[in-house]
Amino acid sequence: MTSFTKKLGQLATSLLTILLAPVARYAERLFVLGVTPMQSASFGDLLDPRFQKIFAEEQKQLKSMISEIYTVIPTNGRNNMTFSEVGTLSDWEEFTGKIPFSSINQGYDVTMTPVEFAKGIQVERKLYDDDQYHIFEQRPKNLASSGNRKREKDAARIFNNAFNVDSYFYQHSEGVALCSNSHTTTSGASTASGFDNLSTAALTATAVFAARLQMLGFRDDQAQIYDVEPDALWFPPDLSEQAFEITKSQGKVDTANNNRNFHEGRYSLHEYRRLTDTNNWFLVDSSQMKKYLFWADRIPMEFAMVEDFDTLVAKWRGYGRWSMTYVDWRWANGSQVS
Repeated sequence: MTSFTKKLGQLATSLLTILLAPVARYAERLFVLGVTPMQSASFGDLLDPRFQKIFAEEQKQLKSMISEIYTVIPTNGRNNMTFSEVGTLSDWEEFTGKIPFSSINQGYDVTMTPVEFAKGIQVERKLYDDDQYHIFEQRPKNLASSGNRKREKDAARIFNNAFNVDSYFYQHSEGVALCSNSHTTTSGASTASGFDNLSTAALTATAVFAARLQMLGFRDDQAQIYDVEPDALWFPPDLSEQAFEITKSQGKVDTANNNRNFHEGRYSLHEYRRLTDTNNWFLVDSSQMKKYLFWADRIPMEFAMVEDFDTLVAKWRGYGRWSMTYVDWRWANGSQVS
């Protein structure tokens, strides 16, 4: 019986050795590579998955203007994305027995390149252990908030940099500012009229009317009247009172007579806190804006965490890659007020 038990024990040992051989080889490989096998004791609550959940939930709750301004497009794994303006055709001609064919002119190109952004936080294990008021739960929220704030600032670049050539996220081959009095065309058509979307007047009823006429006079690449309909005012909080009076008053603004106000109810109002200049304002065609402005998240904002084995310092980080661009300028009239 003793001999049988001994043989049974030897058999069990051999079987266990066979079963554990792959694990032993893997551990040996980690040792050779200098990789310390992960031990559960080395990962405390600082790596709790709920912090990732807090980050994600906070990100969902944060307000964003991106989808209101831009058409959000997928990158489909691409780094650089190139768009081209598509020209228009001249008017139809009278049919005299043969179809008159015309070619479509290719306009300017714009290449959009996503930029990487990141931010990290380091936390000592003992600080977390001594946290009695769950203050550390705010850290992932702060990380999400700072990332969202950066995205929103970048979204506002389309307005804040409208009067300068901006090449941070994109390269536009026209080579002039979004709002400029020197726009050109690749077709060779005359640009003497209808290629100016820059104003300098302060926000008044008279200035809005002039900006509207300027937009209605926009021309396409064939120097034909362009189909644009201004329907929105974008302005900083400092101009909110003026914008409200101009568009909501029944009678004409700043006049003693009681004539009806032409601008009443004509424009939606967009008080945009991200506008950095307190005097500049924009008259916009909302549908054309969404048609020509694009935003792409190459890598949406993400959250990750790791703990240093030797120092017990946890590292949390956020990362993302995004970009924005415009293809055509015929959606806005910008007023750069000195």
